[in-house]
Amino acid sequence: MIVAGGFGTGKTTLVGAVSEISPLTTEEVLTQIGEGVDDTAGIESKTTTTVALDFGRRTIADDLVLYLFGTPGQDRFWFMWDELSRGATGAMILVDPRRLDTSFPAIDYFEARDLPFVVAVNLFHGRRRHTLAEVREALQLEDSSVPLIEFDARDAASCRSALVTLVEHAMARLPAVTVG
Repeated sequence: MIVAGGFGTGKTTLVGAVSEISPLTTEEVLTQIGEGVDDTAGIESKTTTTVALDFGRRTIADDLVLYLFGTPGQDRFWFMWDELSRGATGAMILVDPRRLDTSFPAIDYFEARDLPFVVAVNLFHGRRRHTLAEVREALQLEDSSVPLIEFDARDAASCRSALVTLVEHAMARLPAVTVG
């Protein structure tokens, strides 16, 4: 499963909160070189960024283990998305409700590849800024079958629930298998 979204949407936090193993992260300190490149408007307190990927694992059932691959959010790292997405079953696109515009590239990416995805609004500090209907309209999610949920990337139970939604959505999109 891919965990994607814009810069600072909570991807590394989600992988760390829900992984049953110590997650692999490639967090590096933001530097002065990135000041004109990384848009930190609305997330001025952010001090690190993912430069390659995050990796975690979560067992959902005895016969279902999810491998989580978190993407870097900045556009200069998007070249990695194709490699991280190869063979993926689904994606969770994280949305920062303070900066909805950072979500469009991830939505466009997974729509173009016809990979099942859910859109997960990260409730920073537990506050809702918009209703889900307002978010769906703002993000132009015209396909009503795309799940739109709220969660808190810092809360393991909330992350597990979001992952279950993703798994159910991805499984519903799998072709029917006939035995016999």
